[in-house]
Amino acid sequence: MLEIIKSIIFGIVEGITEWLPISSTGHMILLDEFIKMDVSDKFREMYLVVIQLGAIMAVVLLFWWKIWPFCKENNYERHYVENKKADFLDNFRFIKQDIFIMWIKIVIACIPAVIVELAFGNKLEEWFYNYKTVAIMLILVGIVFIIVEDKNKKNKPAVTKISDITYSTAFWIGMFQLVAAVFPGTSRSGATIIGGLILGLSRTIAAEFTFYLAIPVMFGASLIKVIKFGLSFSALEAGILISGMLVAFVVSLFVIKFLMGYIKKHDFKVFGWYRIVLGALVLVYFAIA
Repeated sequence: MLEIIKSIIFGIVEGITEWLPISSTGHMILLDEFIKMDVSDKFREMYLVVIQLGAIMAVVLLFWWKIWPFCKENNYERHYVENKKADFLDNFRFIKQDIFIMWIKIVIACIPAVIVELAFGNKLEEWFYNYKTVAIMLILVGIVFIIVEDKNKKNKPAVTKISDITYSTAFWIGMFQLVAAVFPGTSRSGATIIGGLILGLSRTIAAEFTFYLAIPVMFGASLIKVIKFGLSFSALEAGILISGMLVAFVVSLFVIKFLMGYIKKHDFKVFGWYRIVLGALVLVYFAIA
């Protein structure tokens, strides 16, 4: 029962930090320093990644009609008239053209991180998955957030719709995501949001594209971890994993709604300051511990 309670705590932290630009991986690594679950190292490594599937399913549920590219025949005409687009996809009556194209852009954005993860994944964890890297990246990215928001204060965003994101912009957002894939504490959502802001996306669109981009990234990462671990879970391990994912899912529903409402009236600077303070506290704590 104690291990389930610990997993619930991990699920709460995951659900909050996955979507706020403060680094879920960084917080999970730090939390693991203080709350140790009585499980094998192999299971812990898998758990800290796969628990994110719960958070991802919250995005799938909340944004289903914005991400599902197929429609029934009786919905085709309405969708076609609303979007007023005509190209080769006109021949596919059950495909929502704008959503299908969006997924092509998401795949393009995923390519840099996928290549690096497949080539150096295990080495990156060995080199950088520690409190020092997390603390330093929390501080550095926090500073970048404040600088970018200050510079963007008077700028009008050039991209205010997902469909306005070009293929090249999607690729460069993927390059920002690559930094987060290499250095824990960066925050995948933080890196892609910063990239989006620099590239002219509005805060809302930068956050929304970040949510969508997380779907294939997290599903892919989780699949790889589960395959490496195998499907031979004990009853306790299954309970720990399921409870953590369910809690992450429920918490994420509220956090995503909060964030989308918050950024309509506020910038991301508060998260930058939070990152700086947390990173400094982590460095001080481990220096004197």
